[in-house]
Amino acid sequence: MAIKTRRPITPGTRERIDLSYDDITCTTPERSLTRVLHKHAGRDFTGRIRVRHQGGGNKRKYRLIDFKRDKDNMTATVKTIEYDPNRNCRISLVEYDDKELRYILTPLGLTVGDKIESGPDADITLGNCLPIRNIPEGTTVHNVEMVPQKGGQLARSAGSFAVISSKEGRFATLKLPSGEERLISIECRATIGQVGNLDVKNVSLGKAGRSRHRGIRPSVRGIAMNPCDHPHGGGEGRSPVGRPGPVSPTGKPTLGFKTRGKRKASSKYILVRRK
Repeated sequence: MAIKTRRPITPGTRERIDLSYDDITCTTPERSLTRVLHKHAGRDFTGRIRVRHQGGGNKRKYRLIDFKRDKDNMTATVKTIEYDPNRNCRISLVEYDDKELRYILTPLGLTVGDKIESGPDADITLGNCLPIRNIPEGTTVHNVEMVPQKGGQLARSAGSFAVISSKEGRFATLKLPSGEERLISIECRATIGQVGNLDVKNVSLGKAGRSRHRGIRPSVRGIAMNPCDHPHGGGEGRSPVGRPGPVSPTGKPTLGFKTRGKRKASSKYILVRRK
């Protein structure tokens, strides 16, 4: 995986930095593993905008990803490595010995033709998925479950990985990409290796139009609005916030204000807070 720059023949290409798509081996997704993805432009079932700055963008199809990796004791072969518009990492189409097809997240170093396996008896090799109790301490993993048999929820984005620090009793201590350390049941599954496509963090879109293609609408500063549109709005010339701290359009504190619930059930499993 590498990045490439463009000749600055237009303002949009002057700052543009793209990924090299040499690692992609197929441009058409497996039809049986795709679903229609409807757009909502940030609106909920009442028709009101709940998430701002969303709308437009190119059409996408959702790829069904196998986050559970629950097809045990059967070898799968990597058939293709594909682009997924719904996530920043690559996905791989794997074919099991019984001809069933599934998509998985592509670990760094996985190539077409490699063999992978799931289950408690799987080897500790790249791309294999097995319970944490069978994975040695110090191993790099991704696609980690938080609840057994629920499917991977942690360390799924490009370049992410978690490290199994220690195991004691029914729990293992994992150090997550954010720096957080938390307890995870040793019955939860994780996949060996680091998620690929590390260079995605170096991408520069170069122009506003490419954000619109992704369904991201412009973001306007609250201080530039009128008082009826935002608590920061109004005033003659450039004005301060005018209240104890910056707030969202609905008046809730923002910029560092913690929103995690005090009685969240999983809080007791966090040993060290994220950075």
